[in-house]
Amino acid sequence: MKSITTSQVIRYNGSNHPARKRKKILTKKKGHTHMLRSVKDLTTYPIRALDGAVGTAKDVLFDDSTWTLRYLVVDTGSWLPGRKVLISPLDMGKPEVGQPENHFRVRLTKKQIEDSPHISTDQPISRQFEKDYATYYNHGIFWFHPNPKAEAAAGDPGQNALEHARRVNDIKASNLRSANEVTGYRIKADDGQFGHVEDFIMDDRSWMIRFFVVDSRNWLPGKKFLMDINWLECIDWATELASVALTKEAIKSSPEYDPNDPVNADYLNRLYDYYGKAIPKEYMEPAATTF
Repeated sequence: MKSITTSQVIRYNGSNHPARKRKKILTKKKGHTHMLRSVKDLTTYPIRALDGAVGTAKDVLFDDSTWTLRYLVVDTGSWLPGRKVLISPLDMGKPEVGQPENHFRVRLTKKQIEDSPHISTDQPISRQFEKDYATYYNHGIFWFHPNPKAEAAAGDPGQNALEHARRVNDIKASNLRSANEVTGYRIKADDGQFGHVEDFIMDDRSWMIRFFVVDSRNWLPGKKFLMDINWLECIDWATELASVALTKEAIKSSPEYDPNDPVNADYLNRLYDYYGKAIPKEYMEPAATTF
């Protein structure tokens, strides 16, 4: 996958991933909850509008400069045969789990989604499309924000011309990536290659990717490791390599990650202590697990 510049666009693939039951961290703060969720799992969820079923999530598109989820790619199936639509986190509720069928609820009607700007599986998503999309859903010039949930609090663009100009430049400079496409990128350690990117873990409060999962089955069969997304030194989009400033032995000896076990406070303490790093503030709160 080649690097994407301001004038370029992103393509995504529609590869499907089987759903798996995973445990996640549940954090409580001032009456609210948020979870760390597997992106791979989310890209199997049914999507429900205010007035009925829409389709199934197939991919997420994220900004590689902020690691923020920008769109959920939804296959509309038999409702609108052959069509995929994008849903912004600005219009999403939290994924609902624990029901007979896990699903996403979106705060849109089926008519709104049907009349939204069209995308095609064999055409790129252009900057013009994103502007048309933002205009259609009335997201305004502030539709891009490092934390999409803060969008509503951004204020009137006319009140701050410098901030307005800065955000316009952010839009022009931002890079969208497909989670499906990046999954499988090889990990480049200081002393050679080590496994590949297996999954991403996102926070459903901020819609930011917090971790990436390293699968080492080509070197250590059956073993997976969790790494903070900020520990990535760089990603070479042309060669599909994700570089970390660590040795293979350091990764090999780190706390193993089991997708069937909870990512709880104990695990995070062991992970960050092993690497000699401080746990991010948002993960210092008491946690309980859910499925």
